Amino acid sequence: MRIAILDDYQDAARTLACFSKLRGHAFTSITEHVRDPALLAARLEGMDAVVLIQQRCRMPREVIERLSTVKLISQTGRNVSHIDVAACTERGITVCAGGTSNSHTTAEFTWALLLAALRHVPREAQALKAGHWQSTLGTQLHGRTLGVYAFGKIGSLVAGYGRAFGMKVLCWGREGSTERARQAGFEVPASREAFFESCDIVTLHLPLNKETRGIVTSADLARMQPHALLVNTSRAGLIGDRVLAAALEQGRPGRAAVDVYDDEPVLGADNPLLQLDNCLCTPHLGYVERDTYERYIGTAFDQVTAFAAGKPINVVNPEALDTTKSTG
Repeated sequence: MRIAILDDYQDAARTLACFSKLRGHAFTSITEHVRDPALLAARLEGMDAVVLIQQRCRMPREVIERLSTVKLISQTGRNVSHIDVAACTERGITVCAGGTSNSHTTAEFTWALLLAALRHVPREAQALKAGHWQSTLGTQLHGRTLGVYAFGKIGSLVAGYGRAFGMKVLCWGREGSTERARQAGFEVPASREAFFESCDIVTLHLPLNKETRGIVTSADLARMQPHALLVNTSRAGLIGDRVLAAALEQGRPGRAAVDVYDDEPVLGADNPLLQLDNCLCTPHLGYVERDTYERYIGTAFDQVTAFAAGKPINVVNPEALDTTKSTG
């Protein structure tokens, strides 16, 4: 099969141990992001299978209907919200999506981002290279209050790390989330308002869907203290870049550290958060780690080879297989 992997920014796929699974197949890595549907379809002309890394590349109907040779879209992870599955089914394109996430990677990066922001690590490192010495005062974690919004797989790890740092940990979320937090020995505040008002740091760990889009409002942010830090390594749509930028300009919260944006990748520094001195921004690095890539991309490659062998796995739209048979 002729296989293309999209938005492989670092050209990392071919450096992984799992790449050996594609032995005998032709492979192309497309490292730059292509937004134009016609150009993207042209890049995929002649390909039999496309591998997508997370939700980096949208595959709407206007792209799908231009694909003349693609028979398979193999997704890393189970989220296919960025793929028009119905259009794929109509075109006889099988969508496969499977594998489990690595919660530890994002939880660890949350703390890397949090610590870097509170101790001004990027600013001080750059200043030192420019010939300067100490210009900021950092903030210690011990004894301060960490707010974890959503006590799920990642949130529970982040809360545990906060406890290890000697912090008071408050948890908020839906009833199931707060009940799990209580059972784990963490405190749940009396109200949503109290959660945002009393935390020195708030970190978000919710999935993005219809119910959670915009769930953190400008009113929530306005309740945070001028010294408080908001950390988002989940999805930008939980707040919205412009909503967060406006809150930071008004000084509540006083700082933010974010790894996710409304429109990714962010190129040419075209995002309001990147213009703010009180916002530490990283390019969605939360899951970008070798072990996680081996797991995610390895599963996507398994889906490709299984499809090539006529035994597809993790199929999202089995109707497409019937379409392929009826037209093949």
